[in-house]
Amino acid sequence: MSIKNQQKEAHVKGPVVRKEKKIEANKTETEDVAAEKNADISSVVKVKKEEKMYVIPLGGLDEIGKNMTLVQYRDEIIILDAGLTFPDDELLGIDLVIPDFSYIESNKNKIKGLFITHGHEDHIGGIPYLYNKIDKSVPMYGGKLTLALAKSKFDNPGFSKILPKMKEVKGRSKIKVGKYFTVEFIKVTHSIADAYALAVTTPAGVIVHTGDFKIDLTPVDGVGVDFSRLAQLGDQGVDLLLSDSTNSEVEGFTPSEKSVGEAFRVEFEKAKGRIIAASFASHIHRLQQIIDVSHQYGRKIAVDGRSMVRVFEIASNLGYLKIPEGLMVSLYDVGKLKEDKVVILCTGTQGEPLAALSRIAKNMHKHIKLRKGDTVIISATPIPGNERAVYNNINNLLKHEAEVVFRKIAGIHVSGHASKDEQKLMLNLIKPSHFMPVHGEYKMLKAHKETAIETGVSEDNILIAVNGSKIEVTKSYAKIAGKVSAGAVLVDGLGVGDIGNIVLRDRQQLGQDGVVIVVLTISKETGMILAGPDIVTRGFVYSRESEKMINEAAACIKEKLKSYEEKKITEWAALKTVTKDVASKYFYDRIQRNPVILPIIMEV
Repeated sequence: MSIKNQQKEAHVKGPVVRKEKKIEANKTETEDVAAEKNADISSVVKVKKEEKMYVIPLGGLDEIGKNMTLVQYRDEIIILDAGLTFPDDELLGIDLVIPDFSYIESNKNKIKGLFITHGHEDHIGGIPYLYNKIDKSVPMYGGKLTLALAKSKFDNPGFSKILPKMKEVKGRSKIKVGKYFTVEFIKVTHSIADAYALAVTTPAGVIVHTGDFKIDLTPVDGVGVDFSRLAQLGDQGVDLLLSDSTNSEVEGFTPSEKSVGEAFRVEFEKAKGRIIAASFASHIHRLQQIIDVSHQYGRKIAVDGRSMVRVFEIASNLGYLKIPEGLMVSLYDVGKLKEDKVVILCTGTQGEPLAALSRIAKNMHKHIKLRKGDTVIISATPIPGNERAVYNNINNLLKHEAEVVFRKIAGIHVSGHASKDEQKLMLNLIKPSHFMPVHGEYKMLKAHKETAIETGVSEDNILIAVNGSKIEVTKSYAKIAGKVSAGAVLVDGLGVGDIGNIVLRDRQQLGQDGVVIVVLTISKETGMILAGPDIVTRGFVYSRESEKMINEAAACIKEKLKSYEEKKITEWAALKTVTKDVASKYFYDRIQRNPVILPIIMEV
């Protein structure tokens, strides 16, 4: 080939090679764009396929008590605690308040288990009512003491004698229920033995519920917080933490329960006569310290109060209370002992009217009459709403010249709940992606939120929910995504939920202004008034002193009814309505009171 032809060929090939490179470059660029698009598409698909679970509190938010939380994943639900609360002054005649179980009832075929953090009433008191609504085959998991206390709740009338399956757990027990749930029990300290936090794992993520806790570094029973397991969970990743907010407004650390034992020793050393000690029946560690100090000072213990007697029996049989032989005596034998050899351990720290301490304070107790030189130790603080009743008891005790020791003047009580620094420690151990304060009034939840922000939790990742909120939880977010039916159900005797606002309003009105009963007798054949109206009052005015006013009211009613007779109006409903209207107007005009008017018509 000539040089000229070689150059020509080279000239032709050169651009061709460059074009191939350009095509190759374009191809690579196209592949990169496609890869990016595929990555975007796959990420979208990934988001769409992200697993979700739901946390649904039915109690314990914006209130103290009736703690209950559901965790739902696909077609399965587990329940964490089922507590109650006690009625305030406005709930006249109501015995207990429990959560609204209607959402659980409508989904009862999905329930796989009940998991209990500890044995206080605000966490176990609603259990027998819950099992009246769900299948008895749903198992219940908790510590040995917790299950024994829960079992005793079924002894009351109105509950089935068929008990649910109770499965005992210990620290680090892992329970697999249903197809999706694994629940682990992690030891924490509280004002009762067998207190646990719960770690709930599903394909959608991990939730930790602290239960009620404090960080007690010197626990009475020697069983402390499982810090290492909590830290491991934090390292592995926790998507949502639910944490006890009761003491979120209290700075520092809650003192150790052991400090109460020292305070008891001081008071026992000073006491010259009988000692009457009031405590929460379920506070096993407190009871053990009273037992130990009583034994140390050679005093015998007599127990009073139904719940105290029950807990002593259960806890001692299970080995949670260690009672030296010969220490216990009956109330009947107290009078046979020297005064400086007696401790009477009783209930009534909250001023409950029928509790042992209240009856002692009013000098109405069958076996115990206060004497000068008695020392009364009230080892608790008033729950909000109970202050007046508690201080009434203290005043009555002082009137009988007893020496009264309570928290304001002695360290004979410490809280069982974590203060701010302990809450910070829990947050630092768990390092949650998202946080939801629980167990507290709104101001407590808000204060706990501020504490979480201080520890580094983003404000955007903190949820303050209400009872019934449906919190959607994934590995990347947590948000309130709806609401379910929630509220309070009132228990009055054996009646559950049959007392509503109208009945409560009537009770309040009866309590404020009393009742006026108007009795009429009418002819069955003619509808004519044969006798009456006769008026009887209760809680309204003293009849003998107000006879003139009552007679005038009866005359007004009779006059109006005569006009109905003339118009041939004989329907009972009409007669009752006019009777109520006339009586109400008359009494309000005379003395500005609104009693409940109750017409009674008899037909002869």
